[in-house]
Amino acid sequence: MAVNTAPSTADPLDVQPSPLALLLLGREADAASERGVDCPGDLPSPSDPDLVARARAAKERLGERVFVLGHHYQRDEVIQFADVTGDSFKLARDAAARPDAEYIVFCGVHFMAESADILTTDDQRVILPDLAAGCSMADMATAEQVAEAWDVLTEAGVAERTVPVSYMNSSADIKAFTGRHGGTICTSSNAERALRWAFGQGEKVLFLPDQHLGRNTAVRDLGLSLEDCVLYNPHKPNGGLTAQQLRDAKMILWRGHCSVHGRFSLESVEDVRARVPGVNVLVHPECRHEVVAAADYVGSTEYIINTLDAAPAGSKWAIGTELNLVRRLANRYAAEGKEIVFLDRTVCFCSTMNRIDLPHLVWTLEALAEGRTVNRITVDPQTEKYAKLALEQMLALP
Repeated sequence: MAVNTAPSTADPLDVQPSPLALLLLGREADAASERGVDCPGDLPSPSDPDLVARARAAKERLGERVFVLGHHYQRDEVIQFADVTGDSFKLARDAAARPDAEYIVFCGVHFMAESADILTTDDQRVILPDLAAGCSMADMATAEQVAEAWDVLTEAGVAERTVPVSYMNSSADIKAFTGRHGGTICTSSNAERALRWAFGQGEKVLFLPDQHLGRNTAVRDLGLSLEDCVLYNPHKPNGGLTAQQLRDAKMILWRGHCSVHGRFSLESVEDVRARVPGVNVLVHPECRHEVVAAADYVGSTEYIINTLDAAPAGSKWAIGTELNLVRRLANRYAAEGKEIVFLDRTVCFCSTMNRIDLPHLVWTLEALAEGRTVNRITVDPQTEKYAKLALEQMLALP
């Protein structure tokens, strides 16, 4: 993998690194979240107009040779250059649908670029404009930790009855583990289908790495109880669980979460209802269970967008997801008289996503236009083989 030589202007995060981490991120803890995220306030000021012109010129020079993907959480200055926008899996599939594009520039985070490399051809090169654009959630489950957890399940006598289901927001190594053990990948929009399929294959599910999506889907959509779920902590011996707890559980949830969605609290919901009478609370299922239980609507990023698109003029909405998307939607629907506010009073965005800024995109596109491949993301053939099995199982879900 090429080394990123462009300067990084983003602030560091407060997460504890794992062996898979791309960067040592931050120092202090944030008491408002299970694991902190630096929340500096407003977004960076708009980029110099010269950078916009340079990005446009470089993209025009590359023509059909480049295909730029923009995740919904990217800042507007980057999104304006995206050929398509969407969530992580939609973008990976869009990349696979463009086999003639020599370069896939993924404006997202590392695990997304890995998925694009798995699903595209060997002749295509997937580029991540800043290698420091990782994902704290994905880094909360390493291959070594998950292998050890499987040994714990084996010793408890439940591994053969357990089906792994891994969220798309995971590393290629975790996707490969899932494929090796007959499991499937899921997204926030098909998690219910994935879990129903998994319970048709076995008695238990090991859900990686986001505990909240797993718990919310199991309880809210499948009708399981909170007592059916146990939390496996990779930093404790045997995950902090007894063999009997593992035998009794139906959902074994990995202790991971999204640092942005994990910030929203029940107090956030109560506060916005008091401030905005008649507001509809719409949140992502990566939020904590008590937040999801108190919300009016719950769904994936695409669900959030579609719900707001269909909402009547004059309706009021408090959105519990990443700030860049919320601001973009608020601006989009302001002319229709839809009032859209951020669920939390604290202005916060996904800092790792925001590492992909216009200077990095310009640097990437100009390098490619000059014939230099930078920041290529590659997944080794063995990992790709099993990760692809898990992804293909997701595509085959009933």
